[in-house]
Amino acid sequence: MKIFSWRNFFRLVIWGGGTAIVLGLIATVAAAIYVARLSQDLPSIEQLAEYEPPITSRVHAGDGRLIAEFARERRVFVPIDRIPPNLTNAFLAAEDANFYEHGGLDFVGIIRATLNNIGNVLRDDRLEGASTITQQVAKNFLLSSEQRMERKIREMLLARRIERAFEKDEILELYLNEIYFGRRSYGVAAAAMNYFGKSLDELTLSESAFLAAVVNGPARFHPIRHPERTLDRRNWVLSRMVAEGFITQEEAEAAAAEPLRVIERFRGEEYLAAEYFVEEARRQLFDTYGEEQLYNGGLSIRTTLDTRLQLAARDALRGGLEAYDRRHGYRGALGEIETGEGWADNLAAFEEVPPDLDEGWLTAVVLAVNENNVRIGYLEPAEDTGDDIIDVENQDEAEEDTGPVAAEGTIALSELEWARQALEDGLMGPTIRRPSDVLSVGDVILVEEICNEEGECQGFAMRQVPAVNGALLALDPHTGRVLAMAGGYSFQQSQFNRATQARRQPGSSFKPFVYAAALDNGYTPVSMILDAPFVASGGPDLRFYRPQNYSERFYGMSTLRLGLELSRNVMTVRLAQEMGMEPISEYGERFGIYDDLEPVLAMSLGAGETTLWRLVTAYGALVNGGARIEPTILDRVQDRNGETIYVHDPRASDDFDIEEWTPGLTEPEVPELGEEVISPVTAYQIVHILEGAVQRGTGRALRSLGRPLAGKSGTTNDFRDAWFVGFGPDIVVGAYVGFDTPYQMGSGEAGGVLAAPIVRDFLEVALQNYPVAPFRVPEGVSLVPIDARTGEPSVLGRPGTILEAFQPGTEPSRSGDSGETGLTFTGSSVSGGDDDGADDEDLGGIY
Repeated sequence: MKIFSWRNFFRLVIWGGGTAIVLGLIATVAAAIYVARLSQDLPSIEQLAEYEPPITSRVHAGDGRLIAEFARERRVFVPIDRIPPNLTNAFLAAEDANFYEHGGLDFVGIIRATLNNIGNVLRDDRLEGASTITQQVAKNFLLSSEQRMERKIREMLLARRIERAFEKDEILELYLNEIYFGRRSYGVAAAAMNYFGKSLDELTLSESAFLAAVVNGPARFHPIRHPERTLDRRNWVLSRMVAEGFITQEEAEAAAAEPLRVIERFRGEEYLAAEYFVEEARRQLFDTYGEEQLYNGGLSIRTTLDTRLQLAARDALRGGLEAYDRRHGYRGALGEIETGEGWADNLAAFEEVPPDLDEGWLTAVVLAVNENNVRIGYLEPAEDTGDDIIDVENQDEAEEDTGPVAAEGTIALSELEWARQALEDGLMGPTIRRPSDVLSVGDVILVEEICNEEGECQGFAMRQVPAVNGALLALDPHTGRVLAMAGGYSFQQSQFNRATQARRQPGSSFKPFVYAAALDNGYTPVSMILDAPFVASGGPDLRFYRPQNYSERFYGMSTLRLGLELSRNVMTVRLAQEMGMEPISEYGERFGIYDDLEPVLAMSLGAGETTLWRLVTAYGALVNGGARIEPTILDRVQDRNGETIYVHDPRASDDFDIEEWTPGLTEPEVPELGEEVISPVTAYQIVHILEGAVQRGTGRALRSLGRPLAGKSGTTNDFRDAWFVGFGPDIVVGAYVGFDTPYQMGSGEAGGVLAAPIVRDFLEVALQNYPVAPFRVPEGVSLVPIDARTGEPSVLGRPGTILEAFQPGTEPSRSGDSGETGLTFTGSSVSGGDDDGADDEDLGGIY
């Protein structure tokens, strides 16, 4: 047997130790060479000093409300000194408590994470990380997120370089503005807005801890899908803040007891109502500044939108379209489902529900058809808190619901009487005598609960989404600012904007510009035009052109005023023939209604195609004293640094920069906006005649508002298009209604019947913020009392007498007087007179 030898043992130890040292030196040299090689092509950290991240472009209404954001990465950059201490402390406690002590690498944390991960591997748990905030900055800005040793070493090398080149606060600022929080939110400011609808200084301690929690894994700590896990992580962050001495135990317990509520942004009626406006703004900004600037450039966009008026525009347009649709019958159920024991589940799974339903509309199924009513089943909508808040604490209860909450109601026979079958060419089916004439068991329909002013609800009414469509546009005629724009019934159903993109014939709503041309070519409001049968050559495509009045009657000699007030077609065409079409074509182009109006007689009745945007702008020039202003939906655009790169009103002057008023100080001269297309006197004459159209003619729908208002309707052949433009001294509103594929809307569905009530309903809301005031009378207008029917001179107080507006020197005079029958006004506060004395008569034109 071989005896143990110490000599051999020590020899083995010496050789083994030497070998280990050599191998260690080789490994060290190899590691050094490897690290040196990796450090040779590291990204430059100079780009951190020039950091300009993609920033969200934000769109505000004219009243300051945020209405939209454009971004690929939703981010709002915030300097470190504007970030509240509680928020930075929450991130330090959760991510890197030793941030202000280490030099980029936390070796204690690395050792701790290594030891802990041994147990995590054995338990198959999620591995811990030991990256410092500086390392995360290196990874997020300069490297990829791939899980490789090489990337980790490069990250550590860059972290050391970053620490030597930047202050700690600068590194923390980069981190807090770059990290991803879910919901397309990058940086703490965007996350605070997208989760809570708050600025950073409004966050509670609980909300700050939540943001520090969710950044560790936005999908893993999702407040809606994983509420319990998310709350546990938030509370862990609070405990870490206590451990690091940032807050007290009492503060942490109070914050942990707070309910966590996150919001759904850009929801609600105000945002839905503004969708067409926002899309038009996006389109214009994209065309002007390009994709990169719009989605990454951090533009601050102030628009002209009035959110209150925009909601009124959407409601008025929808109300008018729905009223028309109900006048023209029922087009059938949305579909059919089984109505057995599981009808609620079947209804919940029904996929044919139209998007963007009117507020209060529900999808229902017919459960039984009785003699005098219909029993329906529907799903109770979720209770609306008004602020779109989701309570995370109660989310588990919501997830445990076994199914939709079902309810039942009834539709009375009286609420089904409108639902006659819609036939072709505007014809209607037979009268509804029993519910079974309309509905069958299993029909899926739309309903709305009927409630009185006291909130007492008594059954349901059946509804349907209109097939007809339209638009409404309102603007300030003095600045061109578009106050409201509704481009259709539903943006989700059709993004085609009928206010700006639909080119249709305006019909008689073009007539004011025909009569404006006449007033500038020797005619006066009391010039007599013959209203009698008229035939002219129709050109190569039409042998004879024979215009007809709407009433199919003729009225003989009538004043020019009556021709416009009552929208008489034959008078207008005869006037165009007498005057010649060249001035009319010129005025149509001068006002911007057309680019190139063909000088044929049919064009005097609005046969050329235009848009609601152009037509309302032209009417704005009439209200604005003959000066046409290009409409705008943008007030101001600023870049990411706050520099103004666009402003709609360029009338800037040092004269306006005055800190305080002193006696004797004169007001600065403010130049007028817009290009004068006709004289102020002519513009006022047309406005004054159109006031008469509201009082006695085709704009009677506006009379109920009891305001100084004017307007003009328009309807095209076969009732395919209905228009109305109404206006007051400081607002112009136009509405258009028609099928997207031109089709007859039905006999009698003219502009005064269909479009004018939409304008009226909008103005009823809009005018609440406008004082009751007359139209401004420009200098040089001569107001003369005349008989509204005959145009003969009269005296104030006599029945049927109105004050008519004349160009200086064109006033009529009675034989034997001195000619001093008119009153010439040079101010701007005189009303156009009381038109109530004139008798009504049958409407004599398309209206």
